Amino acid sequence: QVQLVESGGGLVQPGGSLRLSCAASGSSFSMYAMGWYRQAPGKQRELVASITSGGRINYVDSVKGRFTISRDNAKNTVYLQMNSLKLEDTAVYYCARYWTDYAGRSPRYWGQGTQVTVSS
Repeated sequence: QVQLVESGGGLVQPGGSLRLSCAASGSSFSMYAMGWYRQAPGKQRELVASITSGGRINYVDSVKGRFTISRDNAKNTVYLQMNSLKLEDTAVYYCARYWTDYAGRSPRYWGQGTQVTVSS
């Protein structure tokens, strides 16, 4: 069983920045694609960004140019750097690991989520 533990959420003003981290247990972290999702109140969960082991990255249009996903395979960790945060970025953010190194289907494992609140 793989465990994903997110950290780094919190309260930030519009225009501010946060960096989320997700530490994964188990071996072979580098073999799998990883992703960040979010779910705002009353909305469906959506993919924010994904990254494969080879560094192929995908972002939802609403965060392009503001968010950066990265991974450190030596630390079994994936990051989400969030800059220029907006009110509409408020959500619970979830880390996810996919079934393979392909990020085109639903993830296999999910973290517990971390709250990000953007408010003045």
